[in-house]
Amino acid sequence: MSLALNKIILAGATTNTPGAYVTFANMTATTVGNTIPAGLYTVLPTANVTINVATAINAAGNITGYSLFLANNTGGLVFSDGVNFSANATSNTTVVMLTVTGGQPVSGTYNNV
Repeated sequence: MSLALNKIILAGATTNTPGAYVTFANMTATTVGNTIPAGLYTVLPTANVTINVATAINAAGNITGYSLFLANNTGGLVFSDGVNFSANATSNTTVVMLTVTGGQPVSGTYNNV
């Protein structure tokens, strides 16, 4: 996954390879909520899955309240900070998401590749 969105787009790149612009970033939604890693994701509609965002934090820094961000079986765009967004489900379910790929390594004078 790449946190930066700038990328060279390769003509004829194959799906889910380093040359493709997007790649799958599937994760499991759980009954207690599974935190979505930091990054920008296109979340595809998934039955019995909601995406929640933290709305209240106590003095100790613990999240004490969530609000609905994406409703059940609804897709959308999530820009997660790796802490405040979670995927919840009625039972453990795979959520299909797309994110920008990390790209291909480049060799050069000033790196170790």
